[in-house]
Amino acid sequence: MKLPIPAQRIRAAAACVLAFAALATALEAPQVSIVEKAGKRVIRSNGIPDHAMGQFPNQGNPHTVAAQDYTFEMTLTPRSASKPVPANFAFFGVAVNGVPFEAGTAEFWNGDRAWNYEAKGGKIDLGLDMNDAHVQPGGVYHYHGLPKGLVSKLGGDAGDRMILLGWAADGFPIYAGLGHSDPRDATSPLVKTRSSYQLKKGGRPAGNRGPGGNYDGTFTADYEYIAGSGDLDECNGRFGVTPEYPQGIYHYQVTEEFPHLPRLWKGEPDASFRKRSGPPGGAGGPPRRGRRGGPGFGPPPPGFGPPPGFGPPPGR
Repeated sequence: MKLPIPAQRIRAAAACVLAFAALATALEAPQVSIVEKAGKRVIRSNGIPDHAMGQFPNQGNPHTVAAQDYTFEMTLTPRSASKPVPANFAFFGVAVNGVPFEAGTAEFWNGDRAWNYEAKGGKIDLGLDMNDAHVQPGGVYHYHGLPKGLVSKLGGDAGDRMILLGWAADGFPIYAGLGHSDPRDATSPLVKTRSSYQLKKGGRPAGNRGPGGNYDGTFTADYEYIAGSGDLDECNGRFGVTPEYPQGIYHYQVTEEFPHLPRLWKGEPDASFRKRSGPPGGAGGPPRRGRRGGPGFGPPPPGFGPPPGFGPPPGR
C-alpha cells in the first residue's frame, strides 16, 4: 500500500524545482574555449559550469554564482621543477568546462594561518554542493574535490576509463582518481589511486599554540605526507600512461581522501592562475581580463608561498 506524500514535502520539492529553474534562467549560459597557440594552452571561460549545481546562496555559503571573465594559460610542454611548488591561495588548475580547481580555504582557527580548516573536513559548513564546489565572493564557483557532475558529463559514471578533468597551472593534466594498476601499462586494470597522505597520530597543540583535540582531518595541518604509503607522490600525482597521453606523462589525480585536490605543483605554474586580492573577507568584485582569477574568502598572500598549516613535504 502506497502512503500519500505529505503536502509540505510536495510544496518543498516544487519550491526547489522553481528555485533551480530561476537560477538557470538568471545565469549566463556556460562559455568556454580551449585553443593551443605559441606553445601554450589558452582557456577562456565565464566560469559557469555545464552541469547541475547546488543552490547558492545556502546555509553555509552566502554567495551567489556569477559569470566571470577568465583567461588561463599553461604550457603545452610541462616539466618538473627542481622541487614542488605550493599552490597556496591560487587556483590550482582549471577544468575542461572552464571552472577552476582550488583545494585550500581561507578559514582559520582563531585567525591563525597555521590552522587552516579543510573544506571537506566536516567540522565547518562551507556550503559545498554535490560537486564538492561552492562560491567565493564575487560569484566564483570552484571545485574543492571531485566534480561529479562534470565526470558524468564526460561519460565517467561507469568507472571504466580514465577521465581527463582539466589541467593544472603548470600544464600537467588532472584526472578523476582512476589509474592503471601498472601506471606504465595501458592494458593493466584500472584502480582507484591512493593518496600518500595520512592523519598524524596523537593530539594537536592546545592553548595559544593550537586548537587542541586529536588530529582528525579538521585542519590541513592534521595530515602529513608518508612516501610510499599510497600510489601517488606529495603532489598527488605520478607518471603513467593515459588515454590522451599514451606514451606517458606526469599527471595529477583527484582522490577521495586527503588531499582530494593537489596542494603542490610538480612544475612551474603560470601566473594567470594567481588571484586578484580584495579587502579582508570581502567581495573584491569579479575578475577582469588581464587581472586573473577572483578573490577568495579573504585576501590571498602575495605570490605562491607555502600554504598555511601545510608546509613543505618531508625531505624537502
